[in-house]
Amino acid sequence: MTEPSHLTAVRASYDTVASAYAGLVADPAALDPLSRATLTAFAEIVRDSGLGPVADLGCGPGHLTARLVSLGVPAFGVDLSPAMVDIAREAHPGLRFSVGTMTALEIGDDTLGGVLAHYATHHTPPELLPTVFTEFHRTLAPGGHLLLAGHVGAGTRRSPAHAYGGLPVSYTSHRLPPDHLAALLREAGFTVAAQLTQEPDADLTWRYASFLARKGEAGPAA
Repeated sequence: MTEPSHLTAVRASYDTVASAYAGLVADPAALDPLSRATLTAFAEIVRDSGLGPVADLGCGPGHLTARLVSLGVPAFGVDLSPAMVDIAREAHPGLRFSVGTMTALEIGDDTLGGVLAHYATHHTPPELLPTVFTEFHRTLAPGGHLLLAGHVGAGTRRSPAHAYGGLPVSYTSHRLPPDHLAALLREAGFTVAAQLTQEPDADLTWRYASFLARKGEAGPAA
């Protein structure tokens, strides 16, 4: 099967800039207060549910995976970029990281207590987001939670031809309105429990939103 072109471009770009990117990604403790609080609340909800581990999808260098573990949540990371996964494994040798794509996760049905997608879906073409959100829903156990967070807006933005110290990159970022993202989550079967939108300020360059969503409990046996 031919790989979608956006996956090829994103993988090649992040493989190229992996080391530079890892040096620029903020430690979770340096996130803005609302983002830190949202991540901590998500960790507490998933930990107390006891439904299973968290998959940190688009984990990059693994900083947030490690943060979840420090908060008492069993977690592992998945990233499209093999170079990013190598960096995550080196930085956090006691944790599990693997290469994978959100459009076809190699994770069993109903096995996760949580899914974290932090700045992870903005390279996905909007027409493929329903597939990605359906994969999130499939892998979560009934009653499991998703934390989706990242830039929102309206429009598509091509990356500069060179970034991260002049290294070549070639990917596209898609910023969708937060209400549209919430609607797509509901269409995938989620209940959106909370939606927070943050406007640009001294800490945030772009408009940002986070969504805490829940997969419904299993119905009674027939």
